[in-house]
Amino acid sequence: MTFVSGAAFVALLVILLCFIRLYFVVKTGSRYKPGTKGSIAVLVVAGSGGHTMEILRLMECLSAAYTPRYYVIADTDKMSEEKICTFESSKQQSQFTICRIPRSREVHQSWTSSVVSTLNALRYSIPLVFRLKPDMVLCNGPGTCVPLCVAGLLLGILGMKKVQIVYVESICRVQTLSLTGKILYPISDYFFVQWSALRDRYPKSIYLGRLV
Repeated sequence: MTFVSGAAFVALLVILLCFIRLYFVVKTGSRYKPGTKGSIAVLVVAGSGGHTMEILRLMECLSAAYTPRYYVIADTDKMSEEKICTFESSKQQSQFTICRIPRSREVHQSWTSSVVSTLNALRYSIPLVFRLKPDMVLCNGPGTCVPLCVAGLLLGILGMKKVQIVYVESICRVQTLSLTGKILYPISDYFFVQWSALRDRYPKSIYLGRLV
């Protein structure tokens, strides 16, 4: 029993330290200014359909300092790769890579199976993010961004690198956040909304008007 009690105490202590570290990483994230010593490596999460179009409009506003750009799309996404390549081909100096991971959640997928598929996506996201070590994760709502943001947080928790999480809620969310927005709201460094009603309901959010 003594051994079991000791092991349980150590496990609880490790969990507590992880939560303390997570709190520190999240609370101090906005003070970190990537790019002060050079370019900013950005991991861009693209979702199928409207999500991809919105994220590419956001990318049009970023300077050339945001390079290299790592686009991550779901392995079942058949349209986003072509849109990304077309967008990047319009740039004079284009340094980008497209990566694929399993989709976290399909449309109308049950919540129970979504947990399993998200854990499977996390299994691919962690080694990908640890290999790329981006300065920033930029996303706007597809479920695929959740495991990628978690992997980015894990880099910071382990003290390997601070990865800023920047979330832009979709223009179609007027009164309430999307499910992805609700999940990432507490852990994002910058959380942008495009309607003042959302800014009033979620005080951490940043409202700059319409972004896309």
